[in-house]
Amino acid sequence: MNYVSHATCMICGKTYLKDQFDYICPDHGTEGILDIQYDYDAIKKDFSKAALAASPDPSIFRYRPLLPVEHDALAPTMVVGNSPLLQFDILGKELGVHRLFIKDDGRLPTASFKDRASTIAVVKAQEQKAGVITTASTGNAAAALSGICASVGQKNVIFVPASAPRAKLAQLLMFGSIVILVDGTYDDAFELCLLAADEYGWYNRNTGYNPYMTEGKKTCAFEICEQLCWQAPDAIFVSVGDGCIIGGIHKGLKDLLALGWIDKMPRLYGVQAEGSSYMAQAWREGGDIVTKPPIAAQTVADSISAGLPRDRIKALHAVKDTNGAYLSVSDDDIIRAIPDLARKTGIFAEPAGAATWAGLQKAASEGLLHPSETVVMINTGSGLKDINSAMDAVGRVGLQSFKVEPTLENFKKIASQLNL
Repeated sequence: MNYVSHATCMICGKTYLKDQFDYICPDHGTEGILDIQYDYDAIKKDFSKAALAASPDPSIFRYRPLLPVEHDALAPTMVVGNSPLLQFDILGKELGVHRLFIKDDGRLPTASFKDRASTIAVVKAQEQKAGVITTASTGNAAAALSGICASVGQKNVIFVPASAPRAKLAQLLMFGSIVILVDGTYDDAFELCLLAADEYGWYNRNTGYNPYMTEGKKTCAFEICEQLCWQAPDAIFVSVGDGCIIGGIHKGLKDLLALGWIDKMPRLYGVQAEGSSYMAQAWREGGDIVTKPPIAAQTVADSISAGLPRDRIKALHAVKDTNGAYLSVSDDDIIRAIPDLARKTGIFAEPAGAATWAGLQKAASEGLLHPSETVVMINTGSGLKDINSAMDAVGRVGLQSFKVEPTLENFKKIASQLNL
């Protein structure tokens, strides 16, 4: 038993009882993404903030009544959740806000936000006794699925662009996944994964297709609000590629509002790379998000590179419904933001996480924030995921190291250059 009541098609509004669908509304090809709905009245009777506070479980399964899993489903041994919410008020004042927090999901087990969705995928696949799970990814979702599958002995097949960063590929191979390097873009890998999953009957973890992935990603919103003692922030900033993360944050906040656990909806700001700004364009231009054609995506921030965001309907609602905005930043801004964020906070972010920092600074410069506000920025992945980009940043901002023979006399020759 779980508290899911039904699912609703985001395009036509058709509803399906929880046992009447696999992934999507079939009336719209592969675009009929569903939104999972819950019986909030039943949840209110059985679940409370007091009960949550008493839970010793640090993982996302502390929110089990708000997840689409059976009450007796076994959580993976890998603990996913409870990433820190770090406060940087001095930095916030520089941006012109009262309080600034950074939610650092780079500290999750496989070093990215994507662990949240992949945990739910593994549990749902095992509920269905699936022999194989598959996904397409630019790297982080793949690594997350791969690591969690390894922790429970679940077979998996991963489709990634051949251009994926080597550190991410190394994770997949170390965890024992079957890795398919696709000679093409992420969108090409996604389409091939859909075809293969359908052909071989594999459980499909893909975001923007499997509606349960939103339900895993929304747990970040639960944690943010719980860590802020149920005082919802005024604004949340997150990088956007496929759109599932920002859609998940929105869904989590809606859940908490429905339960009466928070009293306002934060504005959501999506940050994209200029070379992969499908959602920013759609938000500015209007029109039908379902039929808007893909763009040619190109950015150093591989985690948010998507020519056709698969969860674009939820991603657009997330910003429009909360009076937020989409911002786009250049690749140069993103690369320079990596060391800037690191030196100011001690957080080493991959390009997608650094993009959020660049976007937050842009929002401040454009007057989108107010002095009395509490703002949260989400770092979606560790900088160790993409060392090549980090070293590029080192060169661009003039950081350097010093090589010296191991004697004090030789050290003295460069000591005057150290600016200590």
